Amino acid sequence: MADVYAPEGMFPSGSERTLGERITLAILRAEGVAEPGPFHLENTAAFLHLLPVACFQTAADATARAVRVQIVTPPSALSREGQKQLVSEITQIVAEVAQDPTIARATWVLLTEAAEGGWGISGTAYGRDEFAALARRAANKTA
Repeated sequence: MADVYAPEGMFPSGSERTLGERITLAILRAEGVAEPGPFHLENTAAFLHLLPVACFQTAADATARAVRVQIVTPPSALSREGQKQLVSEITQIVAEVAQDPTIARATWVLLTEAAEGGWGISGTAYGRDEFAALARRAANKTA
């Protein structure tokens, strides 16, 4: 799951789908999902938070041009190489979609691992066992 925080106007109008889709697919690649099926595609999401320019500040600038991307994954979903790959790829995606290569230097990517059982949807707190069961059910439906 990804939350993207950016000032309004950072991305061209109509680019939201491109940004969300590219980020979610990058997450799946970094997690080692070579061929995502419906289970992966329907349960990997991006939430875009486009906020007033004044909401982005640094100590030096009251209206900083910056992007913050927080990725939340299930426990142990990313290896160290996956972390490196994901930070690099997300930074590149943001710069490409923004059509501004300089924004890469002000793109923060935060990787957060949900605690075991600390990931919930439809009233269920998911941990390794629940994720595995959900994946098996989804695989059985497509078989």
